[in-house]
Amino acid sequence: MKRTKIGELLADERRGVQMKVAGWVRTRRDSKGGFSFVEINDGSCLANLQVIAPAALPNYEAEILKLHPGASVAVEGTLEASLGGGQAVEVKAQKVKVLGFSPPVEYPLGKQKINFDRLRELPHLRARTNSFGAVARVRNTLAQGVHQFFHDRGFLYVHTPIITSSDCEGAGEMFQVTTLDPEAPPRSKDGRVDYTQDFFGRRASLTVSGQLEGEAYACALGDIYTFGPTFRAENSNTRRHLSEFWMIEPEMAFADLNEDAELAEDFLRHLFKVVLEQCGEDLRFFDQRIQPGLLARLERLAEAPFGRVTYTEAVQSLEASGQTFEFAPFWGMDMQSEHERYLAEEVFKGPVVVTDYPEAIKAFYMRRNADGKTVAAMDVLLPEVGEIIGGSQREERLEVLEAAMRKGGMNLEEYGPYLDLRRYGSVPHAGFGLGFERLVQFCTGMRNIRDVIPYPRAPRMC
Repeated sequence: MKRTKIGELLADERRGVQMKVAGWVRTRRDSKGGFSFVEINDGSCLANLQVIAPAALPNYEAEILKLHPGASVAVEGTLEASLGGGQAVEVKAQKVKVLGFSPPVEYPLGKQKINFDRLRELPHLRARTNSFGAVARVRNTLAQGVHQFFHDRGFLYVHTPIITSSDCEGAGEMFQVTTLDPEAPPRSKDGRVDYTQDFFGRRASLTVSGQLEGEAYACALGDIYTFGPTFRAENSNTRRHLSEFWMIEPEMAFADLNEDAELAEDFLRHLFKVVLEQCGEDLRFFDQRIQPGLLARLERLAEAPFGRVTYTEAVQSLEASGQTFEFAPFWGMDMQSEHERYLAEEVFKGPVVVTDYPEAIKAFYMRRNADGKTVAAMDVLLPEVGEIIGGSQREERLEVLEAAMRKGGMNLEEYGPYLDLRRYGSVPHAGFGLGFERLVQFCTGMRNIRDVIPYPRAPRMC
């Protein structure tokens, strides 16, 4: 008999039909009437399925009475209306096969409440808990929603390299990839490590962004997006940072900053609607257990208009607010989370796009504005979180881009292919980046970003 997933079974309106289910035991309660109530979960939904195992089963005393949380079982029986409260249906077992037995002293996820710090030490088991099972389902739904959004709009999905020789952000916080002996690397005459003898014949690192390669494909195929792992060797041990995370980066040819912002707005609204439509049970769990008000917030943002303000106007609002900030606002600053949240929560009371940031605090590839001070950059800010998306119109003018790179002390030869895009058929183009884990964190209300990725990588954590 083919197995039916518990999520499908709980939605089945038939009664008296034969079913086969399998899962992991959450609880077992024995009755004096000669049967046991066994709750199992298979990860397909938040709810558990109650199985009634009668004492007449041949393995009742030998195995079923010894079942503890963590054991895995396969059950064949009939789907019936439940006589008890808390569930609409249950399975009356005709056969229970124990697949994997877990003695109570050896299973770390018993009935006791376990905090998230402890669960972070058990990444191989934490997906069996309600919280992390719900996170995994929301994450999956959002990932599917990302692909559907861009597919429906004619964007091509491009896989950009994970190993690269260029630093997109110019910050130098990259993980090195090498096959050289770390104890005795070959050295040149001046004493430096000789990377010509390395695997790639030059210094290579894990990528911080697929943008530069994505731009090349956008300048040939129109609209593209990347969705893949990125890496930052930033020694930041906070609940908002990861060393390995996933980035979504669309890139549009023949587009300006305004079109970039419109795409970002449509993208977020689409994702909020998708998760509300498909993850109602899990979102209600998060709303009740993790962050009260989460559902109402997502419902509001799924329909909310986005405000628009320039960086200069935003700073003026902050300076005139009378608010005491930890970091006093001034023109030229890199906005802190407290500034971003104040704009979204107090000034606009909803999502807002801030545009035209000072050149000095933004990346070399952003298009210089005519005022000589700012660039065509944008950040999308959300209430309670601050920045969720960062993007820009890219600098398509060769001479302007070269001047910006020289000003930043960059080696133009290393970026020859990137500059070629400006030599051969240059076009206006724009794009943005969205850290996928930040999105999952926002949609679940989980406080620590390390709890929304299956296996978190952070300083001293691998």
